[in-house]
Amino acid sequence: MPKLSSFEPLVLLPHLGKWLLLSALAAALAGTASAFFLLALDAATAWRDSHRWLVWLLPLAGLAVGWVYQRLGKAAEGGVNLVMEEVHAPNNTLPLRMVPLALASTVVSHLFGASVGREGTAVQMGGALADQLSQRFRIAAQDRPIVLMAGISAGFASVFGTSLAGAVFGMEVVTIGRMRYEALFPCVGAAIIADQVSLAWGVQHTHYALGVLAPMGWWPVIAVALAGIVFGLVGMLFAAATRRLGAWMKRRIAYAPMRPFIGGVVIAVVAWACDAYRYLGLGIPEILQAFQQPVPPWDFVGKLLMTVASIDSGFKGGEVTPLFYIGATLGNALAPLLQMPLGMMAGLGFVAVFAGAANTPIACTLMALELFGPQIGPFAAVACVAAYLFSGHAGIYHAQRIAQHKYGQRKD
Repeated sequence: MPKLSSFEPLVLLPHLGKWLLLSALAAALAGTASAFFLLALDAATAWRDSHRWLVWLLPLAGLAVGWVYQRLGKAAEGGVNLVMEEVHAPNNTLPLRMVPLALASTVVSHLFGASVGREGTAVQMGGALADQLSQRFRIAAQDRPIVLMAGISAGFASVFGTSLAGAVFGMEVVTIGRMRYEALFPCVGAAIIADQVSLAWGVQHTHYALGVLAPMGWWPVIAVALAGIVFGLVGMLFAAATRRLGAWMKRRIAYAPMRPFIGGVVIAVVAWACDAYRYLGLGIPEILQAFQQPVPPWDFVGKLLMTVASIDSGFKGGEVTPLFYIGATLGNALAPLLQMPLGMMAGLGFVAVFAGAANTPIACTLMALELFGPQIGPFAAVACVAAYLFSGHAGIYHAQRIAQHKYGQRKD
């Protein structure tokens, strides 16, 4: 064990001061951007819910978003994956135009009914805004990935109101099997401050009530583990479907703006013909319903298909909130089969499908604690770890790297 110098705490103070300043600035920017984004998203969702005919304009909205990215946003087209690639190999400062492009295109996608999320936009905004600080303050190349991870944490925490999960997500999502603990202080500071900044702007986060929890015992643990395996397999299915359909559309449709146009036509027709409006947008009311009463057992399939079609055709936003929907409704469907409380299984599915699809079991366990209370902790850990183990290594972020395989083997 190395000896500690008696002066080491004093040497640490300037280091902490530097990262506290950078984290606070990144958090203030990300929290403010997320607050504006969430308020705009609420307004867009309310307008769409009261004007269902807007879904027929989704093809034109997709064409417009695709055209704008084709002309102005090619440097920002990579989205969350671009942010993660810069963490791995910092070369170029993320373009500031990523912020307004991601924000506006996501709000437009939701306004007209695309089934996309919001974390992708928040992470892009947090990463791009934090990266501007690294340029302004002339941060050393080896420190720039830490700034980016702090921006990721700030964006995630501020958009979901989960500061602990956001702090760990920024470190865990980048690489499977390894976390960079030198980023711990910046990520924790950025996540906590960004969450408070967004709340100060008047953001109201959704509250979920689990209701009755099963007592700790052999069968509840086994049942949760079995459900976790199913959650992981569905997360793997979602990740594989998004990769394959996206690649297929790029091969078949060369002109990028036409992809969301065609996807918008398909989504609008399906929503009208199958009365599938419940699968459009974020689906927060349907998620809340899954915690309270039985929902159609095919709901998770409907949301999965709509989300894959939306994301792979080029609509902007993210995957996480749709994964919450898929997980909550899947947990709702599994509850009677496993003889477990409905709200509890919906909550576990909420976090575990995301844990499997994003390969972030620790962040998702912490998210369960923050959203549902400490009593769910042991069950959430079992569900998220099982989902993580059974979801394979190819998640929703293709820029995610593997430092160590899930089953113990190190990557060659």
